[in-house]
Amino acid sequence: MKDNNILAVVLAGGKSKRFGVDKNHVKLGNKTLLEHVLFKIDNKFKETLIVANDILEIQKPANITVIPDCVLDLGPLAGVLSAMKWVKENQKLYNWIATFPSDTPFFDVSIIDEYEKKIKLNESSLYFVKSNNKRHNIFGLWSVDLLKTLENDIILNNFRKVEEWANKIGVKTIDINIKKFDPFFNINTIEDFEEAKKNVNRILK
Repeated sequence: MKDNNILAVVLAGGKSKRFGVDKNHVKLGNKTLLEHVLFKIDNKFKETLIVANDILEIQKPANITVIPDCVLDLGPLAGVLSAMKWVKENQKLYNWIATFPSDTPFFDVSIIDEYEKKIKLNESSLYFVKSNNKRHNIFGLWSVDLLKTLENDIILNNFRKVEEWANKIGVKTIDINIKKFDPFFNINTIEDFEEAKKNVNRILK
């Protein structure tokens, strides 16, 4: 899997307003939320890019790079744009980026295999994961060819919401069947965190 042409991108630039403190440094079990995500994808990709605007207190191996948003305070779309621009500016050969939110530690890594399948089918330039009829707009597979369109829509057309932009571009979903606990559960509030603690054994196995 490390030989794929996908760059892993962890979007960690949110302000955590609803949580109250920086979620990236909050510990769930033996790791921070961010560390759980990095641990899961570490052996799946050749490189990982973290887009974050605050200082991250993490051990950073050579295959992890941290960059700030290229445009501040414009949400996850700016993080995606920042990653695409990093690919181009550093003459990387990645044709796709796979985005992961830093506050969703339970996700199933099998979605990465699904990304590989979708690339081979070449049916779309944008895919989002969907579980229990809910589309997860940050778990995405984005063609780097979308860079110019995304940049124009953010800067010139004032797009801010991932969902609205994706609907405009056209997006296909990768449907995941969930029987009980949804592994794409994300932690936005203290109440969410308390619920996550009840299920921590799911990621400590």
